Amino acid sequence: METNVESLEGNKAKVAVTIDAADVDGRITKTYKDFARKYNFPGFRRGKAPRPVIDNALGAEAVRATVTDELLNSAWAAAVDAEGLSPVSGPAMEETELVEAGKPYVFSFTIDLRPEVELSSYDAVEIELPFAEATEAEIDDQVSAMAEHYTTFEDASAATKLKPENYADLAIKATDAEGNDIAAITSESRLYGPGTGMLSEAFDAEIMGMKKGQTKEFTLEVPADETAVLLADQAGKPVNFEVTCTVVKKKAAPEVTDEWAKETMGFESVADMRERIAESLNMQKGAMMPRIKENAIMTKLLERIDAEVPEAMVAEAETSLLQDFFGQLQQAGMTFDAYLGSQGITADQFKADLKAQAADHVKEQLALEAWARHAGMEITDEEITAEFAKTGVEDPAALEKEWREAGRLHLIRTGLLRTKAIEDLMENAKVTEKDFAAEAAAEKKAAKKPAKKKAAKKADDAEEAAE
Repeated sequence: METNVESLEGNKAKVAVTIDAADVDGRITKTYKDFARKYNFPGFRRGKAPRPVIDNALGAEAVRATVTDELLNSAWAAAVDAEGLSPVSGPAMEETELVEAGKPYVFSFTIDLRPEVELSSYDAVEIELPFAEATEAEIDDQVSAMAEHYTTFEDASAATKLKPENYADLAIKATDAEGNDIAAITSESRLYGPGTGMLSEAFDAEIMGMKKGQTKEFTLEVPADETAVLLADQAGKPVNFEVTCTVVKKKAAPEVTDEWAKETMGFESVADMRERIAESLNMQKGAMMPRIKENAIMTKLLERIDAEVPEAMVAEAETSLLQDFFGQLQQAGMTFDAYLGSQGITADQFKADLKAQAADHVKEQLALEAWARHAGMEITDEEITAEFAKTGVEDPAALEKEWREAGRLHLIRTGLLRTKAIEDLMENAKVTEKDFAAEAAAEKKAAKKPAKKKAAKKADDAEEAAE
């Protein structure tokens, strides 16, 4: 088989294939024998009917047509593999004729290829990662989270005004425009914390400054893109509220002492608790750090690609992501509507997010392929065979042959190239370790005082307006 590739505009290629006469004759001979065994021809034992009899019974062009179809279906895939092409779809065959005995067979087809993008830089990627070992700030975060789990809510004095850092026991009556109760929101007693996402920021603004025993009525026009859990079903509609503050509550976190660590958490002391937390964090980091590093590298690599990706590739990636997503939902025993509710998003938002993920997924693949191409990486036939051996199937050679004949071997080749690329990027990345937990704590501390003053003033203003 001889092949010739002509590059076309728009990531397309025209491939011309020539099959030599001997191969054509061999296929014709084999097909006649197959037909003789497959069909019953009167006067002849099965498998013994001569060519003229077969032609008369099935039609003069039956064998030639069969050979042509089989040849086209197998030869295009072999041509693509021989030329190392990576198509994104099947071939568009040009008009063909039937094979003829004693003559070579020539045909052409056009295919859409994976685009070969270029990166703005092929220098080693510079990334920031957490320290490989647990830091004191990270341990502090874990201790705080454990104490937070045992936080209680104590009644504040009757004069205490509701502020962003407080909680409140609220009696909420919510009705729609027709005056019907909205059961999902209405409650005689609901422990509510501003900023928790259960109700909107607009709702929080209305109740700021309320005191024990105070009642307030107001109407909110719920935005069409509302994501608050309890208001999502009312998106685009008005909701009337009658809210009574039964009591304002303050959060009371337990003091982290040796006694608390022993009696509540089961450790010998605070020092023992911190040591165990450090061990756990180190185990988690050991398992997760390679993935964290890879994600950080891919984020930086995507910044080096500025190219539009083909819609066909995005659509294919979107379909694959969607199949994986619904498979996970099924395993979790969750409905799609329940998932949307748990995330506080709409179906349209989900679709938009999925499409964005698919586009990024395709860009990541193209970026890695560009890196591999720039580095001159190649995949050998031995590496492809070894990949099929890893599948654990009974006959990996047969599976490889099946993929080769179906024109899918390029998927294995490009996948292995991407794997080599990410391994090279991981090995040569320039890593700076940072204590992200310590930085976050410092930023939180710096912002805490101004934020408290601002929130307190807002609550005072709300109270004055209510009076």
